[in-house]
Amino acid sequence: MPKAINTKNAPAAIGPYDQANVVNSLVFTSGQLPIDPATGEFVAGGIVQQTERVLDNIMAIVEASGASMEDVVKTTVYVTDLENYAKVNGVYDQYFRGDSLPSRTFVEVSALPKGAQIEIDAVAYLSGHSVVNYY
Repeated sequence: MPKAINTKNAPAAIGPYDQANVVNSLVFTSGQLPIDPATGEFVAGGIVQQTERVLDNIMAIVEASGASMEDVVKTTVYVTDLENYAKVNGVYDQYFRGDSLPSRTFVEVSALPKGAQIEIDAVAYLSGHSVVNYY
C-alpha cells in the first residue's frame, strides 16, 4: 500500500493528490511548480529562479521521505519553451552531481498549471532509509 508523503517545506498540492507516495523502496513525487511554500505564490524572476524553486521543492519532498537528492533515479522536466534548455541544465547541474546522475526526460509542452514555465517530477530510491511522514 502506498505511503503518502507531505511536508510543509514544499507547497501544498493544488489538487486532489499528495506531494509524493512511497511504494516499496520507491518515492514518486508529484510534479512540482515554482511555488514558494511560505507564500503559496510563484517565485519572482524567470526560468532560472523558477527551476531553483522547483528543485528546492523536490528536495524537500524527497528528504521528507527519508531519501536525498543523491537517491533520485529519474526525473521528468516539462518546460513551455525549449529555448530554456541550457538555463534549466545550468540550475539542474547544481542539484544533481556525482558519478550516478538520474535518468531524465525533458519535453516542451504547450502550457503548465497556473502559467508556470517549468514543472518537474522525480522518482527516488529508498535504500536502507526509514520512511518519515510529515503532515
